[in-house]
Amino acid sequence: MDQLGLIIGNSRLHWGYFQHGKLLQCWDTPHLESPMSDGRLPTHLFPSEITQLLSETVWVYLVSVVAQQTQLWDNYSHKTVITLDDIPIHNVYSSLGSDRAICVYGAGETYGYPVLVIDAGTALTYTAVDPQRNFIGGSILPGLQLQIKALSEYTAALPDISLPNRLPSLWASSTSSAIASGIIYTTITGIAHYISNWWDQFPNGIVVLTGGDARLLQHYFQQHDPALSQKLIVDQTLMFQGIASLITQCGM
Repeated sequence: MDQLGLIIGNSRLHWGYFQHGKLLQCWDTPHLESPMSDGRLPTHLFPSEITQLLSETVWVYLVSVVAQQTQLWDNYSHKTVITLDDIPIHNVYSSLGSDRAICVYGAGETYGYPVLVIDAGTALTYTAVDPQRNFIGGSILPGLQLQIKALSEYTAALPDISLPNRLPSLWASSTSSAIASGIIYTTITGIAHYISNWWDQFPNGIVVLTGGDARLLQHYFQQHDPALSQKLIVDQTLMFQGIASLITQCGM
């Protein structure tokens, strides 16, 4: 039976296609608008090359942080909903998001423990695990795009902007560049602080950037702190690597 991984994020659906527990391809689609039913999954969810490969019955491994979207899969019987209890990370608190847990598990199984995952998505999250797979802790703050959206929607005069690919001047001379400077420099300075503290505890600890803005943050670090940037791994497939490990190692 064909296998798909589905990560239901805050803004999009993230898909992964597996064969024999090995991840072969990833893609994104918008959130669903109607419930799924048993039978062949709608072709618009998949790239054409994947549609040609899929059989009539597809098993879906689902990780979600959006309850309303999860409910749309209630009538689809060929699925495994992965919860926090399924992920072999120890000493977690009960409300830790399964997306964060599967992400750090995928990072650890791929690159080794101890590992710190910085997920630059809708929210910017830090999740740290020690060599024995014990959850150390982390933090959550608004992601880059959410910070921009908050300023444009909750102030009368500040515009919606697009972040540049290169670092702006620290001391800005326009409103748009002032927003970019404030968001970018406070974010990368905060990230650098967490990484520094992480390496104080685990000098050989792995640091992985993931999420939609991971590449952009990597570019900023390459310009701001080239030595630090060389120690960072960027991998957008961590959650799917975690699902693959659950399939192959845990027999899910």
